[in-house]
Amino acid sequence: MTSHTSTPSALAAFTLLAIACLTIMVGCVIVPGLPRIAEELGIDHGVGLLVTLPALGVVLFGPIAGRLMDRFGLYNSLMAGLIAYGALGMAGAAIHGPWAVYTDRLCLGAATAVIMSSGTGLISALYTGSARLTMIARQGMSIELGGVVFLFIGGLLATIGWAWPFVLYLVAWIFAAMLFCFVPRLQHSPQERGDEGGRDAGVPQSLKIVFTAAVMSMLCFFTGIIVLPIALRELGLNEAQTGYFLSFISLIAVGAAAMMPRFVNRIGEHRTIAIAFACYAVAHVVFAIGDGLSIYLVGAVALGAGFGLSVPLVNHMTIEQSHSQLRGRNLAYLSMAIFFGQFISAGMELIPGNPEVIFSSAAALGLVSAVLLLAGHQQQRARLG
Repeated sequence: MTSHTSTPSALAAFTLLAIACLTIMVGCVIVPGLPRIAEELGIDHGVGLLVTLPALGVVLFGPIAGRLMDRFGLYNSLMAGLIAYGALGMAGAAIHGPWAVYTDRLCLGAATAVIMSSGTGLISALYTGSARLTMIARQGMSIELGGVVFLFIGGLLATIGWAWPFVLYLVAWIFAAMLFCFVPRLQHSPQERGDEGGRDAGVPQSLKIVFTAAVMSMLCFFTGIIVLPIALRELGLNEAQTGYFLSFISLIAVGAAAMMPRFVNRIGEHRTIAIAFACYAVAHVVFAIGDGLSIYLVGAVALGAGFGLSVPLVNHMTIEQSHSQLRGRNLAYLSMAIFFGQFISAGMELIPGNPEVIFSSAAALGLVSAVLLLAGHQQQRARLG
């Protein structure tokens, strides 16, 4: 075992970025074949829970993931998370009945919480400065690309048989082998040694602002993802065309994530976050008033830009604002915030009225979030300065 002394290899970077794809893959693998899968697993009601329960699992088990990293270190935690992810994901095809299936999906969320937090933690431990920001931006790109790729492959596998999409979860075991072979094993990560007392410190106000931004970003983004299929059907698009439209949003997010470091270097972190929320507001206004596909494409660009500029950035800000001994805990909290925003976005469907009303509500949320986050940052600067 040797400590990290130089920049990790390209294979190590590729491995860490590939692992990041698992966080979005957890729910989307089964989406293309969801009705048939639910029927075969004995799920009559609450079919959508098969997709959203892993997100709830991340929220519920996030604190445990943080303690696991503190106790066993980033590398060991990530390895354990990958092994559990593959086993629990594949097990979903072998069990039957709501309680067993729902429990399995919740536990899969717990494994995802460990993977998401320790994977980002390893990037923060192995890279510094601008290299770290670049890797975090690439991580955001990888997550979105993973969504495109795994939705596509999941759809192909679903045409072979209802259980085949579950095989995709075993890719986590391939990534575990790559982790073992290519990623340097730190002699001691920041989470493995240090003052225990420091870990009892509360979450600073600056990080609370970051976590709030994460929740609101995912709420704005997934409101679009959930409601758009309904609106697009009204425009006359079929399921395949709707899939292409959602994939286009993901590809825009990849491009925006690539641009994020330039935005940060030029205008700063908080202004970049504000621009991301302004993009969300523009997207939802377009979806609310648009009456044709060409107009909707403008909204798709804005929605993807909002995600690409915000989600990688809140990852980076959490790392930068966390003491090394608290980084694992704070990254676990960030995972909880991100998936909590995704989970509660399903509640936006409950707003009475047509999709235009929901889009208008989401636009207002984006605008208010941009203003409040900037105001909170200014207030904090005034207090410190």
